[in-house]
Formats: sequence, structure tokens, C-alpha cells
Amino acid sequence: MLALRLTRAARPAVQLRRLLVAAASAGTGFLLLGSLGYALGHPATPGAGALRLAWCVVPLAATAYLALAVARTDPGTRPRPGLSAVGLGPGRLMAISALTTALSCVLGSLVALMFFLHLRGDITGMPFDGDGAKLLAADESLPVPATLTLLALAPAVASLTVALALRPREGRAGARWYDTALGRRPAGAPEPPADGKNAGAAADTGFGTGAGTAVGEPETVAVPPAPREAPAGFPWGVAALAGGLAVQAYAGRVTPAPSLAALPAEGAAVLAGWMLTALGLVLAAPGLTYLAGRLLQSAQPGALRLLAGRVLMAEATRIGRPLGVLCAVVSAAFSMTVLYDRSAPPFGPLTLLGTLVVAGCTLATLLTAAVEARQTRADTTAALLRLGAPATMLRSAAALRAGALLAVFVPLTLLIAYLSALPTGR
Repeated sequence: MLALRLTRAARPAVQLRRLLVAAASAGTGFLLLGSLGYALGHPATPGAGALRLAWCVVPLAATAYLALAVARTDPGTRPRPGLSAVGLGPGRLMAISALTTALSCVLGSLVALMFFLHLRGDITGMPFDGDGAKLLAADESLPVPATLTLLALAPAVASLTVALALRPREGRAGARWYDTALGRRPAGAPEPPADGKNAGAAADTGFGTGAGTAVGEPETVAVPPAPREAPAGFPWGVAALAGGLAVQAYAGRVTPAPSLAALPAEGAAVLAGWMLTALGLVLAAPGLTYLAGRLLQSAQPGALRLLAGRVLMAEATRIGRPLGVLCAVVSAAFSMTVLYDRSAPPFGPLTLLGTLVVAGCTLATLLTAAVEARQTRADTTAALLRLGAPATMLRSAAALRAGALLAVFVPLTLLIAYLSALPTGR
């Protein structure tokens, strides 16, 4: 009930992000049902049906990643004094985030089911002159257990991803605040003072009385600054990227190039190569973002370059991972057009839908990560404005950061796309 009330009382921008999650879940659910319809209509080729279902892993992962990005920026599930005082700590707020994500994804799955049944003619007759009858196996009855299982995949995977990513960990600022609000001393924290009225009040109410803190005010636990070390995982990302390109080279050794619409046996190798390449880019992108921030601060930087570089270094992981996913999607889309057999028919509607779902989730995740980064910098930006920094300087720093990221990731994307398509273009 609390999850429903928080969902209903959210701001329009938050509701829009949740609707994007629902739309992604609807597209993914329709793709899963489309693979089921193909399997029902082609019982003699179970391998092709299984491979179509395996291709649905890509939009499913994109939907879960978008749901996680939206859950991170949800202001209704952040630790606050009022919620912690009534027992809603980080653990229960994580559960509310997972339930809210599940509600959005269930809504999308229901829309996908209604649209799927409508195209099959099970509700109001066959639409579009029966064009979707053969594609969705309209003459076959749908197995209810398989249909419900496929529709439950997107809500289950997205909510589980949110629960695992937002679970309380030792050392998080929210967990430390929750322990302090309940009067529990976090591990490694100094003992509270044992003398004076303030000490007794702090022990009774769970409020600290540090220097500069009035009696009765909650003790604010400072969030530790972002690490200035390079993000870990860059060597593993390079190794996974090299492995993915090698697998794609192996998959593209045949002539002519394999048709992705027909989903031959080589399609499994292509999928594995793309997944390895995407994993490598996601692992290596934070390190490249950190390097871009370092380069901005080189050669006697001024205040503008110093500010832009420090922000990139502090947000290397938050911004770098969505950028890595975007690079993987763009390079995969380019190589898909090259890998496609020119003698085959054009891309089918399910292929176009899957491309739209993955591309839309990637762009929405990147924009949501930018919103999260802006929310994280809100206090720093307000402090700079109070100190007299002009607003034009902040906008120039943002433009400089965007230019540095484009200078690093655009050539990398073109290079990966060229190397992915090179084996089939010789």
C-alpha cells in the first residue's frame, strides 16, 4: 500500500520515468510472446525458436538496466528523517523500490499481453487483414503457463536487479544515518560522550551532539567524497572487449554473412560476441571517463577545466557505464546492418521492435544517469553559486565535459563498429 501511495504521489518527471520503464517492459514482453508464437507456429524447428528466445536476453537486460537507473533517481525511496523514525530504513526502502519497479513492469507486461492477443485476433477479431496471424501463430492455442512465465520475466528480473543493487551495505551513508537515527552506533564509530546533559540526550534520542550541532537536531553523516583513484575493471573490460571481437570474427567467417532474420546456428556466436563486447565496454568506460577528466586537467588548467575534469573524475562510474552501453548498442547496430544477408527479406517487425526497445532503454538510461549526477551535484552547485561563481561558468563546464566525452567515445564506437564488421567485409 505504501508503494502504491508513493507511486501515486510522485512528481510528473518521476512518473514519466516510470512510464518509460513500463513501455520498455511492454516491448520486452511482446518480444518474448513473439518468440513463443514463432515456436508454436514452427514446431519442426525448435532450435530457431530457442535462439529467438535467447535474443530476447538483450532487451530484457536493457529493461532491467533502465529500471535500476530510474529506481536510483526516485526521490520517494531515499532515506529521510521522517521515514527512518517510523522504521522505514534502507532495507524497507529498497523493498519499496523493488515493488514500485515491479508495478511498472507488470503494467507493461499486461499491455504487451493485450496487444499480443489483439494482433492474434483473440479479442476483437483479426486486425490489419490478418498480417500477424502467421507471425504470432493465430491458429494455435496459447499455453497459459508458458505465457504467464514469459510475461513474468521482465518484472521479476527488473525488481530483482533493483533489490540487489540497492540493498543496504556496510559503509553506505544511508545505512549509517539509519543506525544513528535509531540510537545504534555504527561499526567503527567512536563512542558517544559519557558526561553532560547533551550526552544523555544523545543516548536517549539517538541524535548526535558533535561540534556545531545543536541539541535535538539529527546528526548528519557526511557522504565520503568520490574516490580520485581510477575505477577498477578497466583491464577486465579490455580483455572482455578483445574476447567479444574475437568471437564476432569467428561468427563472421562464413560467406555470405549470416542472416540474423533467419537466425541460423551462427546467430548464437554473434549474440555471444555482442554480449562480451558490451560487457567489455561497460567495464572499460568508467576508466575512459576518468581518463578524460584527467586529460582536461593537464597542462596548467584554469578554473573551468579544473572544475570540468574533477566532475568527470568524481562521476566516472555513474556516467561511464551508461556511455559504455550506448557505445555497445551503436556499434552493434552498425555491425548488424553489415552482417545482414542482402539476399534475405528486410528486417521483420520483431527485429525493429527489439532495436527500438534496446536503443530507447539505452538513451533513457543515459539521460536518467545525467539527472542522477545533477542531483548529486546539487549541493556543490549551490555552494559555488553562493561563492559568486557565474552561472555561465557552470554551463561552460558542462559543455566542456560533454565535448571531452564525445572526443573519447565517438572514435571508440566507430573503431569497435569497424572491427565488428571487418570479418564479414573482407
